[in-house]
Amino acid sequence: MSYYQDKIKQLKENHYSNDKQIASIISVKNYIDTHYENDINLDILSHNQFISKFHLLRLFKRYYGLTPKQYLIDKRIETSKTLLKKGTSVTETCFAIGFQSLGSFSTLFKSRTGKSPSQYQKEQLSRSN
Repeated sequence: MSYYQDKIKQLKENHYSNDKQIASIISVKNYIDTHYENDINLDILSHNQFISKFHLLRLFKRYYGLTPKQYLIDKRIETSKTLLKKGTSVTETCFAIGFQSLGSFSTLFKSRTGKSPSQYQKEQLSRSN
């Protein structure tokens, strides 16, 4: 490889690599995973990574196939399933995972799982006994 080809390769690696984008998106996912119970929106996520919220939205969707909001909802629903299996009340579960309204939690849970939170909990507890 010639000197100039080597320099071009270095420039491409340093200035045009996706490593920083990937690291930013992984950081956003990790932030959601650890702070899912808080109020999270694109403004907060983009501010933490010093990136445009619209660019963040496109990158997150490209790498994970979901928007950050969809990922957050999925994370909350999966966590709520775990809490309900342990016997935590529906109301406590709702507020523990970051929802502000029991009605919105129940509606969303039912739309995602096909069962209300209380039905899901009853089924899981009867299976474990």
